[in-house]
Amino acid sequence: MKKYLVEFIGTFFLVFTVGMTVIAPGAGAMAPLAIGSVLAVMIFAGGHISGGHFNPAVTLGVWIRGRCPATDVVPYMAAQSAAALLASLAVKTLKAGVLAKAAAALTGPLVPAVFPALLVEFLFTFALVWVVLNTATAKGTANNSFYGLAIGFTVLVGAYAVGDISGGAFNPAVALGLCTMGIVAWSSIWIYLVAGLAGGAVAAFVFRITAGND
Repeated sequence: MKKYLVEFIGTFFLVFTVGMTVIAPGAGAMAPLAIGSVLAVMIFAGGHISGGHFNPAVTLGVWIRGRCPATDVVPYMAAQSAAALLASLAVKTLKAGVLAKAAAALTGPLVPAVFPALLVEFLFTFALVWVVLNTATAKGTANNSFYGLAIGFTVLVGAYAVGDISGGAFNPAVALGLCTMGIVAWSSIWIYLVAGLAGGAVAAFVFRITAGND
């Protein structure tokens, strides 16, 4: 149970930070730095207990890689999703007036172009899970002190690079939060689910090919 609680806490603060920094008045251009940083510190805080996934795509990838028991996959994803929903509700409560003003000023939530969003979400989820597997599960990098920063900076880079195309989720739980908060349209959530889970799975298979017997 403690592993699931850690996954809940880490995912909660990740999604909460996304909402609080992205919805104006937030952190503006510094939002990706805050998001990458909170992911890094939560991984350092909980990685020794749960592995610090905080992302269903990471859980899928780590399971395919062989470092997550099959019995933990669904509970991990459930804890991550529940945390994303609760964090989104907290953001909506704290920024109720801001959200109302935004709805009046904008045409509506983001509806990304399908192919570009699928592509960039796949690429950077692949990159994220690839980094997780190589820095947090590989024998060659065992007991290192940098894995949290490597993972957090992958999200930071992705958000700056392609955030204007897809919103920069790279995480089905974050995508659930973005839709719940009204940042992304519910009709587009499938893009993030398909691209994210596919990116995580492909990264795991590529890791197994390149890492050999690791």
